[in-house]
Amino acid sequence: MHVLKDSYLLQVAGKVIESAERFKDISEIEERGGKIEPFSRPLRDLSEFQGIVGKSEIMQGVFEIIRKAATSEAPVIIYGETGTGKELVAQAIHNLGQRRDKPYIQVNCAALNESLIESEMFGHTRGAFTGAHTGRKGRFEAANGGDIFLDEIGDIPLSIQIKLLRTLETKQFERVGDYQPIKTDVRIITATNRDLEQLIGQGKFREDFFFRINVIPISLPPLRDRTDDIPLLMNHFIRRLQDRSGKRISGAAPETMDFFMNYRWPGNVRELIGALEYAFVVAENGLIFLKHLPACMRSNAVRQVISAPAPLTEKQALIDALIKYSGNQTRAAKMLGINRVTVWHRIKKYGIDPNNPVPSALSAGKGSVHQLR
Repeated sequence: MHVLKDSYLLQVAGKVIESAERFKDISEIEERGGKIEPFSRPLRDLSEFQGIVGKSEIMQGVFEIIRKAATSEAPVIIYGETGTGKELVAQAIHNLGQRRDKPYIQVNCAALNESLIESEMFGHTRGAFTGAHTGRKGRFEAANGGDIFLDEIGDIPLSIQIKLLRTLETKQFERVGDYQPIKTDVRIITATNRDLEQLIGQGKFREDFFFRINVIPISLPPLRDRTDDIPLLMNHFIRRLQDRSGKRISGAAPETMDFFMNYRWPGNVRELIGALEYAFVVAENGLIFLKHLPACMRSNAVRQVISAPAPLTEKQALIDALIKYSGNQTRAAKMLGINRVTVWHRIKKYGIDPNNPVPSALSAGKGSVHQLR
């Protein structure tokens, strides 16, 4: 039985002479609260945007870009490390766009067999190749009127890049084994965790195709660059796992939270979800302790501490990068291992002039250029 207890002390002339306690049955209230809980969660999740969780300044900037990209018909490309949620961003753009009621087709380019990728994209006629006993519709045809999301676009063969480029420019294509053009009205969204400009230099990616898809770039920050969101993400996924498993695991112990806040997260949000899922299997109830985390994760953390160089301050590292590349924020971002949006936010945060970073630093009391470097 759930009860509410009130306690009272009765005093006379400052001396306690008696105590009294009152118990009230609140089982009905608890039951009612359980029914209300699922409806109240959306009100608490004010920091959730189209299934993407984040309240940090950098993520609020990403959300704003997503909103603006959704109002456009121009191609969008999403950059980000593995596990940062690129597919969620693509889905959000579709959900918020004018094509939301039309088809949304996802294609993982890295998962497609190279010999069959053209057929998967554009379809084929009967007898077009060995084993083609019937004709079939391709992904572009299925997505007509809506959006198509090409994930891992950096892994697509050059021959298909040419055909995709022609499809984007002419808005039509041919099935494999056919010469009749098929018109298509599709908005293309792509994503990659690879450096496409580097692939262009290696001759593995066409420059003209890059310029065609790189119209609205969106860069997703790695989890290590938005640690303010880690407690929020943990609460979000713990609630989801509570509903799924029925276990009474309430959260993370202080030592686990410290570990999560200092961990480098090479697998980003996907790794965080995996760690919590593992903990829900191992732990029975109560809090998640370090012993409930995957052993490989704890080993990675030890290796990070051993191999980590003495860190520069965030501001000093940014100034060094801007000096080295003469204020080029894109190249500075690559040097620091962060995205360009993060560089822009840090420039604003520290009041740095990217074209002349040294005077800004001196005015902040940093001393000489020698001290800065």
